[in-house]
Amino acid sequence: MHEVNLRRVDLNLLVVLEALLDERSVTRAAVRLAMSQPAVSRALSRLRKLFADALLVEGRTGYILTARAEEIRPALRRTLADIATMLGANPFDPAMATGHVRLLMMDLETAALAPHLLARLAVEAPALDLDILPPSATAIEALEEDAVDALVGVIDDAPAGIRRRGLYQDRFVTLMRTGHPAANHELTLDRYLELGHIVVSVTGVGPAFIDVALTGMGRRRRVSVRVPSFLAAVEIAARSDLIMTLPSSLAQMVGGRFVSLPPPLDLGSFTMSLLWHARHQDEPRHVWLRHSIAAAATALGAPGSSIAEGSVRSQPAGSAP
Repeated sequence: MHEVNLRRVDLNLLVVLEALLDERSVTRAAVRLAMSQPAVSRALSRLRKLFADALLVEGRTGYILTARAEEIRPALRRTLADIATMLGANPFDPAMATGHVRLLMMDLETAALAPHLLARLAVEAPALDLDILPPSATAIEALEEDAVDALVGVIDDAPAGIRRRGLYQDRFVTLMRTGHPAANHELTLDRYLELGHIVVSVTGVGPAFIDVALTGMGRRRRVSVRVPSFLAAVEIAARSDLIMTLPSSLAQMVGGRFVSLPPPLDLGSFTMSLLWHARHQDEPRHVWLRHSIAAAATALGAPGSSIAEGSVRSQPAGSAP
């Protein structure tokens, strides 16, 4: 089979060829293309050499197409249309969107953020479904392999190619059930350490953030229960004298069942972040998705502190406080 070296072919000639085959006139093709008639004539000469065919020949009423021209005309039209589509804008209409949005989030972030995100999807993209998967040690790899659209979590560093923006700033609070024996007393560090604690851990291994802070102080607490689910932790705490320390945005969700107190040690604040792969930076569907997630985070009412989008390095987190 004869192979054509496309690097030696001026593909602009195909645009001229389409006009010539449609108009069957050098003059009309020149007007359509906003070119001079001599320029179109020269282009026709080059096309005849390229295709080794006359393409247009004189007839009694003007030019007529050769058999070769008739043969290539449908393919030429499809090819130019495909190129125009490829180079053109790729608009995204959420109202017409179908399929799935795939997010990695811990149970805690899901409980706080998902209801607000779903409310937006119901209005803007009613046929789009939401799949939420628990993060793991390979969460960044899932972004790199395009297994998920985005990751929401407390991650300050990530490898090159991963983009990030801050969603909101949060702080920690300690919850104990209403009627807890310690609820009416000052929560000193000693009293805090005397109580049993619940930790939400996706992986079930590794120390929680608070335990790292306590170790630095030469202190330790008793983690009586480690569970993978925020819902389970809430139910256990509501029916026992165990306490848990968690983000204030989540504490707001459990309402009157608990007393909320500041932890007796300085845990500072943290930023909940949205991460995605740079390959989707300018994709209209993904731009809309990131905007929707950011708007859902704003609806939480947590004190916000946005971080500019940028490249960062990874440090996946496996446990809540």
